[in-house]
Amino acid sequence: MPTARHADESGGRVNGTRRTGGAPPAQEEVRLAPGTPTYLSYVDGKNIPSTEWIYVLDAAALLDDAFASLTLKRKLERGRWPADRAAGSTLPATIVGRVAKAGRDTVVQALEAAARAGRVWSAVPLDVRLDQLGTLLRERLAERAGEITDILVKEGHPLALARWQVSGMLECFGPESLGFYRAQLLQEFRHGVREISVRRQPDGVVCLSPPQNAPLSSALLGVTSLFAGNTLVVRAPRSAPLGVMYVLHEVVVPTLEEVGAPPGTLGVVCGDPAPMLNAWLDSPYVDDVMYFGSSENGLRFQERCVAAGKKPVLELAGNDVVVVWKDADVELAAEALTESFYGSGQLCMIPNQVLVHPDVAEPLTAELARQSALVRPGYAGEEGVLLTPVLRNEKFFSCLADALDRGAELVCGGHAMQLDGVRDTGGIFLEPTVVVVRGLDGAREVRAVAHETFFPLLPLIVAERCDGDDDELLERFIDWVNSNDYGLRNSLWTGDRAVIDRFTARVTKGGLLKVNDSHIGFLPYLPTHGGTGLTGGVFGEANYPALRTSHVQGVSVSGRPLRPREAVFGTDRAR
Repeated sequence: MPTARHADESGGRVNGTRRTGGAPPAQEEVRLAPGTPTYLSYVDGKNIPSTEWIYVLDAAALLDDAFASLTLKRKLERGRWPADRAAGSTLPATIVGRVAKAGRDTVVQALEAAARAGRVWSAVPLDVRLDQLGTLLRERLAERAGEITDILVKEGHPLALARWQVSGMLECFGPESLGFYRAQLLQEFRHGVREISVRRQPDGVVCLSPPQNAPLSSALLGVTSLFAGNTLVVRAPRSAPLGVMYVLHEVVVPTLEEVGAPPGTLGVVCGDPAPMLNAWLDSPYVDDVMYFGSSENGLRFQERCVAAGKKPVLELAGNDVVVVWKDADVELAAEALTESFYGSGQLCMIPNQVLVHPDVAEPLTAELARQSALVRPGYAGEEGVLLTPVLRNEKFFSCLADALDRGAELVCGGHAMQLDGVRDTGGIFLEPTVVVVRGLDGAREVRAVAHETFFPLLPLIVAERCDGDDDELLERFIDWVNSNDYGLRNSLWTGDRAVIDRFTARVTKGGLLKVNDSHIGFLPYLPTHGGTGLTGGVFGEANYPALRTSHVQGVSVSGRPLRPREAVFGTDRAR
């Protein structure tokens, strides 16, 4: 974590935060523990003070005493010093950070500054915007990987999943991925005396509202839109702003300064989502909005974006299918399926349903039950912990009851539990739960099959036999995947190359397809996000923000003046 220091002894820092100008911060109403960072809004190259604050709690404190911790947070954010504390006393170490809440004026200033900066940044050579910036960002992220992991853990991400997110960030800015972006952003050709290029030009000002379940990594995903020459304004979510503020203030801002980006290229604010989104839609400066959320809310927001003349880039719900063929490695396939329970299922890109060949259904079910029992709850900072709290679990039990009422069989799980794994109806953790659904016919009548669940409930669908005709069964599997209303990621487990080739050739749904591999693991070149259908909206596809927030433009430059009529009517001697 960055070391908190007073501005007068840090050369322009406020509790560890870089200050590059603007008015001095408002008088502190509370004293934070030493080393606790404070982050202000970052607009037009300056930190902007605020009289309102968002306080960040250590996730471990919520597990120890959620009521007391949340009560303290609410009082502080309402400007009320807790009655049991003497005025001026230091806050407990359970407060791990403080972030300024931005008002509408600050948001408008960020958009205006981004528009001004765009005129300069879009003209900066691609070598700087992409190669230099991307390479430096990866270096800085690698240097601070431990600090980023620590912040993610404090915000409640299990240690293993925090490391997983960091690995994805590094791949996103890795040399292979940067090379891919360059190849897509600019292609150059010679045609006689003409220099012809096909390039992608920036849309302009991009606004990003990351999700509360993975805000830091999603904010960094949005940073790649800068490669195309866009400028960016990010809203750190109120529920988990610290990681976003840390990585943008401490990593991205100084890197942009190092490559000479103009002030306003990046703006960072924290505030309530509805007023912020309304301000973006109302602004004449905003061109694109990257939105993360449920499919229902996202599709409504898409309509508002189009009506306002903005391009929506949506990251909505996932309902990923994993197909397990008859010759699959059962142990490894089951291990990949347990990824469904990581983060208690509250990740969009995990397996959501399994379609299994009847020949391997029994051993797969048994192995999945065995491995699911190893996925355990605990404090986020403990090694091996993968489950996170589910504060409202009534939807889980309603969805499970719906599956059982429709004939599904409970294989394992199905209960709430305490931090130590003991079953308790009042527990805030949920057991990894597997149900078996017999037959494809009617399977989508089961709510847990038809829609993303967002909790640790995995339906395993055992297909009917097709009179021994595996070709017909494979076609039914492919049709099932392609008829999914959602389309984020899909996976296949098989040793048969002919099955792999047929599957990869015919599956058109989703932004990513993986075979015999981790469903959620990150790889160079491949997108980390993006999909079709209810996942990405009507404009959905694999989400490379540098591409999704830009547009194709063709350019021809002749080395000498050409006679236009000859070019038009086909007698162009320049050929």
